[in-house]
Parts: sequence; C-alpha cells; structure tokens
Amino acid sequence: MNALLGTFHPYFIVIAIGLTIMASYTSLDMFTLIRSSNQNKRLLFLGGSLSMGIGIWVMNFMALISADTNRLASYHIPLTILSIFIGIAFTGMAFLALFGKTIRLPHLLIGSSFLTLAVIAIQVIGLYAMDVSIKYNVLLLLFSGFVIFGSFLFSLWILFSSSYSQGHQSWLKPVSALIISGAITEGHFLLKRAATTTSEVVQSSNTDSPFFIFLVLFVSVLITGGLIISSMLISKQLAATDTNLKDIKAALDASTIVAITDRYGNISFVNDKFEEISKYQKEEIIGKNHRILNSGYHPKEFFQQLWKTIQAGQIWRGEIRNKAKDGSFYWVDTTIVPFLNKKGKPVQYIAIRSDISKRKKAEENLRETIKENVDIKFALDQSSIVAFTDARGKITSVNEKFCEISKYSREEIIGMDHRILNSGYHPKDFFKNLWKTIGEGNVWKGEIRNKAKDGTYYWVDTTIVPFLNDQAKPYQYLAIRNDITERKKTEEVLHRQDKLAAVGQLAAGVAHEIRNPLTSMKGYTEFLQLDEKDPERMEFLNIILDEIDRVNTIVEDFMVLAKPKAVELEEKNVVPVIRNVVSLLEFEARKKNVRLSFNCNHEIIQIECDENRLKQVFLNFIKNGIEAMPNGGDLLVKTAIQDNNVQISIQDSGVGIPKDKLQKLGEPFYTTKRNGNGLGLMVSFKIIESHNGKVFVESEPNKGTTFNILLPTKIA
Repeated sequence: MNALLGTFHPYFIVIAIGLTIMASYTSLDMFTLIRSSNQNKRLLFLGGSLSMGIGIWVMNFMALISADTNRLASYHIPLTILSIFIGIAFTGMAFLALFGKTIRLPHLLIGSSFLTLAVIAIQVIGLYAMDVSIKYNVLLLLFSGFVIFGSFLFSLWILFSSSYSQGHQSWLKPVSALIISGAITEGHFLLKRAATTTSEVVQSSNTDSPFFIFLVLFVSVLITGGLIISSMLISKQLAATDTNLKDIKAALDASTIVAITDRYGNISFVNDKFEEISKYQKEEIIGKNHRILNSGYHPKEFFQQLWKTIQAGQIWRGEIRNKAKDGSFYWVDTTIVPFLNKKGKPVQYIAIRSDISKRKKAEENLRETIKENVDIKFALDQSSIVAFTDARGKITSVNEKFCEISKYSREEIIGMDHRILNSGYHPKDFFKNLWKTIGEGNVWKGEIRNKAKDGTYYWVDTTIVPFLNDQAKPYQYLAIRNDITERKKTEEVLHRQDKLAAVGQLAAGVAHEIRNPLTSMKGYTEFLQLDEKDPERMEFLNIILDEIDRVNTIVEDFMVLAKPKAVELEEKNVVPVIRNVVSLLEFEARKKNVRLSFNCNHEIIQIECDENRLKQVFLNFIKNGIEAMPNGGDLLVKTAIQDNNVQISIQDSGVGIPKDKLQKLGEPFYTTKRNGNGLGLMVSFKIIESHNGKVFVESEPNKGTTFNILLPTKIA
C-alpha cells in the first residue's frame, strides 16, 4: 500500500472529524426543525443538505491532503466542485425520504442508502481529482459499503424512530451526529483500504508549511461560516416561531379566558381576560382551585363527570356558570385540554373559555318570550275564536274554538276562505269595506253573523289584524272573534221589550179612554133589552153586545200590555191543562179537516204556573196552527223532559213562515194573518216570560211551523 492510501497526519484527521461532527449536528438540527415547523422549510432543507454534504467532503478532502500535499499541484478543481455537489444532492435525497408524517423502515433504508452513496461518490471523485489511478477490491468495497450503510441506518433509526422521538430526549441529536460522523470517518478509511493505486505517490513532509496552515484555516473558516449561517437560519426560525407564539398569546388574551392548572386542579397561570371577568387579581387566584368560582348552579355530578373526563386524558367541552368576586354571575363556554406525560397521565390542564353571558341572557329572554307567546296562545284558544289567513284570505290556521263553533274540522276549513261561513245576512258593501280597511294595513272591528256547517247561525264580535312586511303590505291576517250569539238574542229581546213598553204606554191611554164609553154603551144596551119585545130588534141588540164584548177583549189585551196583571203561580200538573185545551179545540179542528193529536209519555209534569193564562197561550198557539192549514193537515202537540225543563211543542204541517218574517214574530201589531192585529203572539210570549220560560219558533216554508215552549219543571 503506497503513501497516499496508507499514511496520514493525525492532527488533520482530528480537525476533519471535529468539523464533520459540527456539520452533522447542524444538519440534523435543521432537518428535525423542518418536521416541527411550518415556515422556511425549503431554506432549512437546503441548509441541512449543504451542511451534511460539506461535512462528508471535508472529511475526505482533508484526509487525502494530509497524506500527500504534493498532489495539490495537480488537484482538479472542477472534479472537487462536482464531488461537493454530488454529496449535497445525495444528502438531500436521503433526507427527502424522511419528511413524511409517519417514518417506517423503508424510509430509513432509502435515506441510509443515499448517505452511503454520498460517502462513496465523494471518496472516488476525490481520488480522481488528485490524478490518482485506483482499483478497488470488490469484496472489501462491498463490505465497506455495508458497514457504512449499517452505521447510517442505526443513526437514523434512533433519531426518527417513534419509540425515541415521542419522548423528545435531548441526547438524540448529539448521539446521532456522532454516529453519522463516525460512519463518514469509518467510510473514508475502509474505502482507502479497499483501493489500490497504480501511480507513484511521493512522500512529503511539508505538512508544517504555511500553505497547509492556510489550507486548514480556509477549510475551518468555510465550515465555521456554514455553521454560522445554519445557526442564523435556526435563530431566524426560532424568532419567527416565538413571534407566532406571542401573536397567538396576544390573540388569546384579547379574546379568550385562559387558565392553567396542575394535575390536582390548582391554578398556576391565568391571563388578563381571566382577571377581567372574574374580578380576582392574579395574586388572589394563583394557587387556588376553581371552586373559588363555583356559583352553586351546577350539581356535584356535573363536576364529577368533568374530572372523570379530563383525568382519563380526554378533552372536556361544556358551558359553566361561574361566580365573580363581586358576587355577579357569568357564563363561559369552556374547553379543558389535559397535557399528558409519556405514561399517558395528565400533568397539567389548560382551560380555554369564552364569555357567553350575553348569549345565555338572550337565550333566557327568548325562552321567556316563547313561554309568554305560548301562554297568550293558550289564553286565546281558551277564550277566543282564532284564525290566520294569507294575503289572499285563504285560511292557514284555526284553533279548536273555531272548529267548535263553526262545526267544521281543520281539514275541511284549511285552504278555504271565509266565504264558506257567509250567512247572507250582510250586504256586499259590508265585506268590501272590511277588505279595504285591512288591505290598507288598518285593524278592522265589527260584528258578523256567520253560518255553521249544520246550517245554524252565530254572531261573532270580530277584530282582524293585518301583519305587514318590510314594504308595509299585509302578508297575513289574524282574526280574533268572540261568540256574541247570546248577547244578540238578549238585545233582540230587549228591543222587543222596548216596543212592548212603547205599545203599553199607548195602550194605557187608549184603554182608559175607550173603556168608560164601552161600559156606558153596554149598560144602556142591556137596559134596552129589558123592554124590547121585537125579535128582530132583540137580535140587533145582541149583535151590539157581542161587538162591545169583542172590543172589550181588545181593550183587555191593551191593558195587559200596559200593566200586566200580577202572576200568581201555583204548582200544577201541566199535562191535564194541555189535554183540556186540546179537547176543547178538537171540534174546531175537525171542521177545518185538521187531525189534532196529543203525545205525552208522562202522566204528571209538575210546574209552577197560572193555569188560566197558560191555557190562553196554548189556545193561541193551537188556533194559529189550525188556521195555518186552510186545506187541512196534521197538528201534533207533544211534551218532552229536557234536564230540568219541560218542552211543549205545537207542530203543524201548514204553509210555514219565511225567515225574514220569522224574526218579527211577537212584535206588536205584526201578524201573518189576514185579519189579525198582532197582539195575540205578543201577549203569549209575555205570559211565557212571566213564567220564567222561553219560546222558540222553527219554521220552513211549505213544511210547517213548530212553536216550542220551554218551562222549568218542579223537582220532586
């Protein structure tokens, strides 16, 4: 073995190894920094590749030069530069395979292979750059390559293996740098042993000349400069990371409440936002636990579940109501993150909170508003008839009260308009004015008579409220109605009574003025009858007396209207009274071809009544029924017990009464008869009212009329 491959100066080798270790550590520092950083990755990768490539080249170059300085005269600079670039390229490809999130054995094998190629390539090209012809022992070369590869693989394994890197041990990078430097040094000497030169090399002892000193200084400065540049890059990256951390902390302090506790829950750090919302100073809160903020709102199980979650190493999220130092309460949306040691046990907790007091207040107000709306809706549903319609008047929603009074189900009424309830009572102008009012966005109020599904009529006091959009145009209407059917009936009775009172005042004056002359006329006529022998004249006097009695009867009716006689009620069985009247009128009914019948399932129905005046009512109604059937027919008188009342119905099959005339029955001087005076029904209605009863008339043209008399029964 010649001098070039077999001799060397130790102090050059020591310097070369030292520089290689520094370069390797710097390179590994940059590559590991790339994995934990999101910035300047390209620059760090280039610096790391450059540092490792220069480290491999320096070891080979200084070791070769230390063996023969005379070869510098024939040293090929282009080949030297080529060896440097090839070393940098192979180093870059080696670490490029190690940038994935998960590093497995294939990645380590590829990286070790490229580093081994970098060492071999720089060694071979370096020898050729010194104008030396060499031959390699293939077996020794393969052995050398395998040893170099194994050293690199072991170094990368301890640096990037998950079992070590997860613990973040501080000794990983120095040990890996030493092993890699050893692999590079080992590679140089093993490859020298595997090589055989074919040209002579002159032994030199000029290693102490100024040239060598300057050469060593130049290479040292070159490596040191590279390390300084690498350190600057790392410092710049750390400064950027520190700036990011400061920005993140500033953002958290400005927007979020942050607290850190130890594993026992004792507070070790709080930010300014924590002090601001809790009203506690840092000195008052550090060392305490969060029980100092407990508002008493949450049960013990709430916090037990919280601690169970975070002690298991899991993140807990939830909303907590805390109590500040001044006694006020505030809500925070909380995330508690446990920090775990290598055994998976929490060592501390960081709690990040956001103030949601305003949101919780808004939610509480919203719940109260919803409850108020539900209560209002319930009250409306219980007391009023409610319906919603769209802008075109189509019904979109109704409540139970609406269905109850209209007799329509929801399915039948939804999608229809209110014309389905039109009773025909109001003129078209009435509804035109209604729609004009609400169409202009104004509230309409009024009384409407509607028609139910079963044909009955009911009155509603109505308020229609339009709901307006942004253009002040109605998009739906709310109709709130109250049933006033009974009130309208009462008003009708009062109206009739007002007429009766007016007629009574008139009747009082007329009866007073007529009755005295009638008494005189009757007395003188009876006096003339005492001496009259002429039959014809006697007949005339009888006619006069009959007419005077008829006029007196009319006057009596007037007197009833003017001042009704005091009713003396006695407990009577009304069945014989009705049967007596029916028997009395049977003969007259047969003459008119009317079949008069009485149907009663009870023999005794006790009521309190004035028998004579009730007979007058029954006579009146039955006579009216007979006269309503000029061509004959059927007249049925029947009784029925309803609750605590007896209903006496007098039903004929006559011509009937039109609806417009039916409402006027009982008014003074209104009659459907050709020769009637309209006082009979009015007196009859008044008699029933004096018995605390009611009269309901049902009639349909060409089908007949039914007078229903409702009187309270005497409970035994």
